[in-house]
Amino acid sequence: MTEGTEVKIERLKRFIPDGDQFEFRAQRLSSLVSRLNEKELSSEAKIFKALADVNRVKIIKLLKEGELCVCELTTALLTSQSTVSHHLSVLKNAGLIKERKEGKWSYFRLSEGAVIEILNQVKLLINE
Repeated sequence: MTEGTEVKIERLKRFIPDGDQFEFRAQRLSSLVSRLNEKELSSEAKIFKALADVNRVKIIKLLKEGELCVCELTTALLTSQSTVSHHLSVLKNAGLIKERKEGKWSYFRLSEGAVIEILNQVKLLINE
């Protein structure tokens, strides 16, 4: 546990006056905090940010059915090619989609089954 974390955990004392309970909870909290990986958290946040736009979720759902080119996505979303390209760039940088070039054409597909699993989990949350 870092010194900064120790100081912050001392704040718990004012909320948990019982000494034994405080020690137990402080150790548990320290253990939880020590397992947080900043690089991993940043990558996870990038994925959530990429999915935080309706048009990007639409793209993901369209790609769930198979590979599409930019012109098809532009038509489906009723928006400009530059807007679609921006959304595709965000999704690609988050690792959610893959690009395949064929001449002047760019085709996009979902990265792996994990993206579909994310959508399935979201559906479960909505239906609760």
